[in-house]
Amino acid sequence: MSLPIVPLRDDLAIALLITVDMGVAFMATAGGELAEQLRPHHVDVVATVATMGIPLAVEVTRHLGLDHYVTLHKTPKIHLTDAVSEPVTSITTAQPQRLLFDRARLGDVVGKRVALVDDVVSTGASIGAALRLFRRVGAEVVVIGSLVTEAGTWRGALGEDAALVRSLGAIPVFHPDGHGGLVEDWAG
Repeated sequence: MSLPIVPLRDDLAIALLITVDMGVAFMATAGGELAEQLRPHHVDVVATVATMGIPLAVEVTRHLGLDHYVTLHKTPKIHLTDAVSEPVTSITTAQPQRLLFDRARLGDVVGKRVALVDDVVSTGASIGAALRLFRRVGAEVVVIGSLVTEAGTWRGALGEDAALVRSLGAIPVFHPDGHGGLVEDWAG
């Protein structure tokens, strides 16, 4: 599989993984493989950040034999007017946002062992915000799963929580080489 390289700034480009475009068979296979990495952690519920993490959360949940997953949203919705929230600034969005979690779903995570999954762990900003939110409401995040990690910036951002991350692979970020091409950067 090859991913398109997309510039974010003059000095930075990323390989763009769009999970909602990957197809059902791809997500079923990837979700099954990631579920096997998460299974030893005996999770009660899978959680994700909308929107790109949803297909992965569905498949991981199914492969773990669970029936429910929960979603953190970045876009206000009518049912989220009284949501638990946490600020977040992501590499792929220009403006600061808030992660929103429906208070009606608190019973699904409070006191539960949570697997937090997302398509890509890049800067660690979204995962870090999700960790803070879930811990604040009394959930125990026991493992973090992703299809890929991107470069290494996320390790510093997550600190000790970086040890919770399990992924199916890793990809670099890219910087201009000064001659019209790009050079891989695995550190970030």
